[in-house]
Amino acid sequence: MDNLLLSIILIPITGAFILMLIPENYTGIIKTSALYVSLLVFFISLYIWSGFDSLTSKFQYVEVYQWIGSSNINLYLGIDGISLFFVVLTALLIPICILASWSSIKSNVKEYLIAFLFLEAFVMTVFCVLDLVLFYVFFEAVLIPMFIIIGVWGSRERKIRAAYMFFLFTLLGSVLMLLAILWVYFSAGTTDYQILLTSEFGEEVQKLLWLAFFASFASKVPMLPVHIWLPEAHVEAPTAGSVILAGILLKLGTYGFLRFSMPLFPNATNFFTPLVYSFACLAIIYTSVTAIRQTDLKRVIAYSSVAHMNLVLVGLFVLNAQGLEGALLQQLSHGLVSGALFLCVGVVYDRHHSRMIQYFGGLAHGMPLYVTLFMFFIMANIALPGTSSFVGEFLILVGSFQGNTLVCFFAATGMVLGGCYSLWIFNRLSFGNIKVQYLRQFVDLNKREFGTLFPLSLLVLLMGIYPDIFLEPMHIAGSNLLEHIKVCSNFSHSADSSSWEVLATSPKSQAEVLKGRETIALCGFWWLIFCEIHELAVNGCPLEPWYPTNMRDIVDYTGYYIWFKWMGWI
Repeated sequence: MDNLLLSIILIPITGAFILMLIPENYTGIIKTSALYVSLLVFFISLYIWSGFDSLTSKFQYVEVYQWIGSSNINLYLGIDGISLFFVVLTALLIPICILASWSSIKSNVKEYLIAFLFLEAFVMTVFCVLDLVLFYVFFEAVLIPMFIIIGVWGSRERKIRAAYMFFLFTLLGSVLMLLAILWVYFSAGTTDYQILLTSEFGEEVQKLLWLAFFASFASKVPMLPVHIWLPEAHVEAPTAGSVILAGILLKLGTYGFLRFSMPLFPNATNFFTPLVYSFACLAIIYTSVTAIRQTDLKRVIAYSSVAHMNLVLVGLFVLNAQGLEGALLQQLSHGLVSGALFLCVGVVYDRHHSRMIQYFGGLAHGMPLYVTLFMFFIMANIALPGTSSFVGEFLILVGSFQGNTLVCFFAATGMVLGGCYSLWIFNRLSFGNIKVQYLRQFVDLNKREFGTLFPLSLLVLLMGIYPDIFLEPMHIAGSNLLEHIKVCSNFSHSADSSSWEVLATSPKSQAEVLKGRETIALCGFWWLIFCEIHELAVNGCPLEPWYPTNMRDIVDYTGYYIWFKWMGWI
């Protein structure tokens, strides 16, 4: 069967146009049609998985369609072991989102489902396209249906503000990426991904291009300090919107790092690895601590998502096989677990129209089936052995320990803090006395709700017990990526120079130099953060001159100088 990748893009678009022709009052037919279209895409994605060859690093199911022939820009589709499971995950979550919205969406049902089908088509294109310009086009096109879903069908009065925050934060960072893509096009004469892999860019140029791509992908992950749009968007979005946002859209940033930033700019990737470590470790601890003090169930899971996605970044940038495969597996696990947790929140919200934690208690007395599944996903969220998250996080920690033990220590604290807030919200919701002054009736899961949660629990369990089903297709593609970065980058840092140079030393010595450099950069960064937080806590935020006026300022400026020096920025 040919044109499989094109079919999983065009079928949702065709389904959306068919829904436009159905009268608004035929709500049942509209819902059923959208569900059948999404299920068809899911079955095709399973067929693609079944025919995938795990023994080659080449792109498979390749399709090329001319778009702007005079400018050498074509619709080039293909998948490898890195993008395969993102396609399957997208195809799985869309029908689950449609089922989750079956009775909760009361108005403009047709438009709501049309937005989801267009969203599916755009995301599928992002994961399949191998042309830089078209990647950018569909990477940004994803914002449009999601913006509409949050702004129109959001659950509270701040939904318009949340929709604009989501749109602007993610769009503004991408402007720099567009400029970088234009530079690449005029420099290399093409935006074909496989041709660009053979192109060489100067070291300083790579750093600028990498930072431009970083500005876009970091806001999608999201990383600190551009993460503030995510909790707001989650809180205001409908349940299905939160599922698709956490399960799929956050993966666009990490996929962009994997597919474009790391292989196209390997020298810059090595150079900025300490920067990514610093912000990722800070995000893991900061958002985990922030999640503990939240009062809204969705905000707890939203901050948890930020912590888990930054842990994924640590796995990606340790640049070894364990870290990379752990990061890929953790992304799949996060898509399933976080999506299921948002579905669980949606179940109680549909019944009681509130997500405030203090209103709930004793749900185990009246909703035993719900509490059982909720407990399973909470255990998966804290990486209990036997669940998918344990395998992913374990591989990430193994890989990061090999690269830098200090980074591994900070990343591991996220697991400890994750247990704190996860067990806390489970205990508050499930046990204790029933708060009859807030909760009047208890209705356990119906068949539709059970049908959305139970398949996710089976997949989480399967991935935790036998992860090799998912890891095997990743092996060759991941190894090929790491080998490409190793061959194409100058991987060492001179002791008497702030620029990257090739040292006439053994690989072990080069690794030790890098490890020491990253450790000192992290220590300096964390010390500066602690000093600044202490200063704000004690003295507030006074307006001060930029030049040092006392011994404390001299210490601060010395710390910044040391950190920037070891980062190689000065």
